[in-house]
Parts: sequence; C-alpha cells; structure tokens
Amino acid sequence: MEELLEQQFKLKMQAATGQLAKSSEFKKVRKDIARIKTVMNEK
Repeated sequence: MEELLEQQFKLKMQAATGQLAKSSEFKKVRKDIARIKTVMNEK
C-alpha cells in the first residue's frame, strides 16, 4: 500500500508539471489503493 501511495504522489507531481504521459495510470493507482483499503476495512 505504501508503494502505491508513493507512486500516486509521483504521478500527481508529474501531472502538475505536465510530464504525465498516461493520465489513465493515475486513475488505475487510485483505484488499486481504494481496493486495498476496502479489503482492510472488511469485517
């Protein structure tokens, strides 16, 4: 999870500076983080 958060931060910085080539990559990482959080919060 920590890796994904770090990757999300890097992608966000790339998007802010206009260097992000694949905008879909950011969306994919965000969804992966959401999936992990969902599994962690299951009872």
